[in-house]
Amino acid sequence: MASADWAATEFAQLDLGDARLNRRARTMMERFAANPTASIPEACDGWGETIAAYRFLGNESVDWRDIMAPHWQQTQLRMQNEPVVLCLQDTTELNFNGQEIEGLGPLSYDSQRGMYLHPTYAVTPARTALGVVDAWMWAREKRNKDGQRDGPKESVRWVEGYDRIAEMAQEMPGTRLVYVADREADLMPLMQRAQYLDHPADWLVRAAHNRCVPDHGKLFDVATSEAPMGEISFTMASRHGIKERLVRQQLWARRVELAAGKSSAVSVTCIVAREVGAPAGTKPVEWRLLTNRHASSLDEVNELIDWYRARWEIEMLFDI
Repeated sequence: MASADWAATEFAQLDLGDARLNRRARTMMERFAANPTASIPEACDGWGETIAAYRFLGNESVDWRDIMAPHWQQTQLRMQNEPVVLCLQDTTELNFNGQEIEGLGPLSYDSQRGMYLHPTYAVTPARTALGVVDAWMWAREKRNKDGQRDGPKESVRWVEGYDRIAEMAQEMPGTRLVYVADREADLMPLMQRAQYLDHPADWLVRAAHNRCVPDHGKLFDVATSEAPMGEISFTMASRHGIKERLVRQQLWARRVELAAGKSSAVSVTCIVAREVGAPAGTKPVEWRLLTNRHASSLDEVNELIDWYRARWEIEMLFDI
């Protein structure tokens, strides 16, 4: 009953252009929500419903974005009730290796077949899930004779993801939206785009590149050139065979200008959180973060680190 109520509310605005398709989609949502780990035949109520589900999934007039649209709308409504929403972005592989499905492409290994999914997952700073608000899904092209892949650059998805969040920020002025991503989003075009738009949404990404700071040296050295501003401690949850443990980090924050072409620059805050006193045999936890936001106090830096730590929620979403 709970799954039926959820499907009726979450997909109330579903419009696939045919009332029968709408009913079938809602029925499938109820079945899958009631038994999310089951296969399609196991989740469906009998063979006739199973056949109808496969027929629906094979209907070329039904686009996955149309199915997701009402959920995206409901998520945005939930976001409007929050003062701050973290918009987490990352990419995962949908591995269909060994299955006869048209339109698949290579994955991390060219011998694997599947697709890529890049969603925007909205959560509160307390890590309450609000839902998905946007997604890219694509199959990679095979490499050509020069070893390159045809089609648009995949890195564009990070910038377009920010653009979508920026659009939503205009629609909900009472909610601060924060784009949060890992190292792959450390892209100068993303920072330039946000600055050009005057930062309708904040951004916070883990740094991948130790860029040059004009007339000062390397970014990470500049950021940690003075004494740390303080310390924080938190419990890092267990993951992938690593036991839960207490982490103590020293913090640095420095506002810098990064070169963004011949005659332009972007203003960012570089935060370094470096573990001290890590247990023997354990790799110290160190995060280097970049953000448009100013952070001059320990509380402001600590808040940004908490926001970045919430990025792990999208990894949990992928695992589930």
